[in-house]
Amino acid sequence: MTNDIFLSKKGFKELKKELQSLEKKLVSITQQLHSTDKRQNREARQERGELLFELEAIEQEIYEKNNLLARAKLLPAKRNRVKVALGSVVDLIDQHGKRVRYTLVNSIEANPSDGRISVDSPLGKTLIGRSIRDTFEWTTKYTTGQMRLVAIS
Repeated sequence: MTNDIFLSKKGFKELKKELQSLEKKLVSITQQLHSTDKRQNREARQERGELLFELEAIEQEIYEKNNLLARAKLLPAKRNRVKVALGSVVDLIDQHGKRVRYTLVNSIEANPSDGRISVDSPLGKTLIGRSIRDTFEWTTKYTTGQMRLVAIS
C-alpha cells in the first residue's frame, strides 16, 4: 500500500516522538529479557513469556509507525482559502453563537480536544468543499448540529 498520507508539522513531530518512546520501551524490555535469562525458575519463565509478547507488540507498532512515516507528506503550505480541504483551518459559529476553530487533518492525527478533526469524521465530511458564509447541518449517531463557516485559512 503506497498511498500518501498528509500530516501537519505537528503530526510529524508527534509521530516521531511516539517512535522515540516506543524505541526506548524496546530497549527497556530487551534489558529485562536479558535479566530474566539469568534466572531459571517458573516465575522467570512466565515473566519472559509476557515480555516476549510485549516486545512483539512494540516491534509491530514501530514497524507500522515507520511505514506511516515513510508514506507521510507534509500538508501543503499554500491552501485554497475559498473552499475547505484537507489542511484547512476553519472558523465556525454554532447555533449558540460559540466560535470554534478546527484544522482538518488525516484521521491518523485527529484530536478534537486539540482542535484537529478528521476529514473522515461527520463534521469533517460535511465541511469538505464548503465556502465562507455557508450554513450547514451535520449529523452524528447521537446529535444534529447547525453551524456557519465564517473563515478559512
